[in-house]
Amino acid sequence: MADLTLDTARKILDAAFAKAGELKLKPLVVTILDARGVLKLAAAQDGTSLMRAEIAHGKAYGALAMGMGSRALFQRAQEQAYFIDAVNTIAKGALVPVPGGVLIMDGTTLLGAVGVSGDTSDNDEACAVAGIQAAGLKANAG
Repeated sequence: MADLTLDTARKILDAAFAKAGELKLKPLVVTILDARGVLKLAAAQDGTSLMRAEIAHGKAYGALAMGMGSRALFQRAQEQAYFIDAVNTIAKGALVPVPGGVLIMDGTTLLGAVGVSGDTSDNDEACAVAGIQAAGLKANAG
């Protein structure tokens, strides 16, 4: 698989929402970007709060922009806040450096990223990972 297909993105989305239901999480937004950073698919469960779509996008975008899952960005922000702040300034505030942004890998090939927002960052990340794995791909959460 060289590109992230819409069919694969739907599998990721459905499995991420299924994981959220299994864990009885708050309503989520799942955003899936291809390797270029272009929106492939996004959906919000009923009852999500206002900014969740932007946060989910920022988690996925940050992971792609920096080439690492947003858990690693979160760690970097704790260790070198000035660096992540500078990068986020360059990115016009588009990065959300907390867990929940996960790279989609097919072997060593980057296909895109999933961003999830709505519950705790750890739970958001668990749903993203579950979605990617259900599609038969490798998740890199950082």
